[in-house]
Amino acid sequence: MIGKLLHWGITLAILALLVVFARTVDWGAAWSAMRGASIPLLLLAFAANSMSVLLRIVRWRLFLRPAGAPSLGMAMKAGIAGVGLNNVLLANGGEAARVVFVSRASGVPSATVLATIALERMFDIVGFIVMVVLGTLIFPLPPEMEGYRIPAMVVLAIVIGGLAFLVYRTTHMTPESLADRPPEVSPPVGLVAKIGSFFRWFGASMGALANGPRFVWALGLSLLAWVFQVVTFALCAAAAGIDVPIEASLAGLLAVNLGLILRATPGNVGFFQLAYALTVEQFGVPRDPAIAVSLLIQTLQVVPVTILGVALAPEFVFKKHGKAAVNLQE
Repeated sequence: MIGKLLHWGITLAILALLVVFARTVDWGAAWSAMRGASIPLLLLAFAANSMSVLLRIVRWRLFLRPAGAPSLGMAMKAGIAGVGLNNVLLANGGEAARVVFVSRASGVPSATVLATIALERMFDIVGFIVMVVLGTLIFPLPPEMEGYRIPAMVVLAIVIGGLAFLVYRTTHMTPESLADRPPEVSPPVGLVAKIGSFFRWFGASMGALANGPRFVWALGLSLLAWVFQVVTFALCAAAAGIDVPIEASLAGLLAVNLGLILRATPGNVGFFQLAYALTVEQFGVPRDPAIAVSLLIQTLQVVPVTILGVALAPEFVFKKHGKAAVNLQE
């Protein structure tokens, strides 16, 4: 109850801040800047954003494949459906949908699917932290972001150390070891027992899927996905004819993604514009053109994948289990 009240309190506070911010924007000027955007550059930005989404899905498949769901097509459909639903649901509800979708389509236990998503999302965060560290080392960023350098480096060292420890402690575990586990004599009875069984399987799945080569590939794919996001931001600014330095595009990307920790609105609409405009304004970009660029970026990122994702969701909702038992071969 307290958690729900806190969540709604924070949400209402953010919404109030967005209303105050919206009153300071010349929306007519922003719309004029959007109408004159270059179509070829927008198409390039769309291609860059699509590549970022695809790289994230391939990263997820690195863990789905040994878990018993090797189909790239299924990973792409479930991944796009999850991203699309994230844009219309609060609190990243699309991630929960991904668990249901893949478990229904492949027969892989939901705890194992959740473990693949947890690993995939963890590397998204690792890639983000690396971008913060590299950005503050290479580019002149606002003082507020420069201050994140040392904390980000400390967090990155802790996370990498934790990943290395996880790989070391689970070297004896393989996906096949999950398949060889003896079945429980009787299914768990009661909510507490079911939750305990779920998290035991989740932990075993995390250990079985953890190995060095997968982690190296996942980190590389994460960094490439983030680089394509920076390119998307820069191309949208160029399409609108707004001079936004590359370091401003990077700072804007980092700022808007700090807000994704808590989605106050579906698709993070509103906060995205607030964070982006206030960040690039520190690089000399006027607020109204910055709002136009942010609207272009979010329209390009949200609308196509949301339409496609929501269209794909019913396929998984009504799909029967693809198999009764899970084959956990590499």
